[in-house]
Order: sequence, then C-alpha cells, then structure tokens
Amino acid sequence: MMAKAVAKYIRISPRKMKPICNLVRGKNAKEAMAILQFVPRKGARALNKVLKSAVANAENNLELDVESLYIAEVYANQGPTMKRWKAGSMGRANPRLHRTSHIGVVVAEKE
Repeated sequence: MMAKAVAKYIRISPRKMKPICNLVRGKNAKEAMAILQFVPRKGARALNKVLKSAVANAENNLELDVESLYIAEVYANQGPTMKRWKAGSMGRANPRLHRTSHIGVVVAEKE
C-alpha cells in the first residue's frame, strides 16, 4: 500500500528543490525526516512538511506501520511562473520570473 501527499504552488524553483529530493529518495521515512531537519535550505522545510503529511496519511488512512515506511517516490515538478517587472536603468523594465514547484511524496511499506 502507498500513501501520497502533494504540496502545490510552493514559492521555490524546481531546480533548487531537485537536489534536496535526491538526498532522501529511497530512504526510510524517519531517517529522511532526520536528514531534512538539518539541511539549511528553504526547500528542505517544505519537503519535510510534505513527508510528514504523507506519513500521517499512511498511518491514519491506510493504518500502515510508521517504522516500516520508506520513500517510494519523491518529485518536484514545475508549477506556474509568476511574471513580474523590475525597474531597469534608463527607464527600461526588466522581467523577473518567480518560479513555483509542485512537491510530491509517496511512501510505501517495506515488505
């Protein structure tokens, strides 16, 4: 059985999220939470929150054992990009792209 949690429209670019996802992919859920707690990145806090939600879904909805959960799948896909303008030199306007991510975690029970 697999439990899933998704956070959408997180204000961090997928390019910055992917290395954090690679840190915990395939690891035990408790071990991954411990790793993310000490990663000094904004994305680590968001991923830890989604991971806790996925573990809670597994425990409450599917009645799985929390100790035997591992991360089966973790991804950070691109969400919509907010386009803004910043004043440039000589009366020009320069574009600013505020990228967003959709973060997903799937946890499963080890057989």
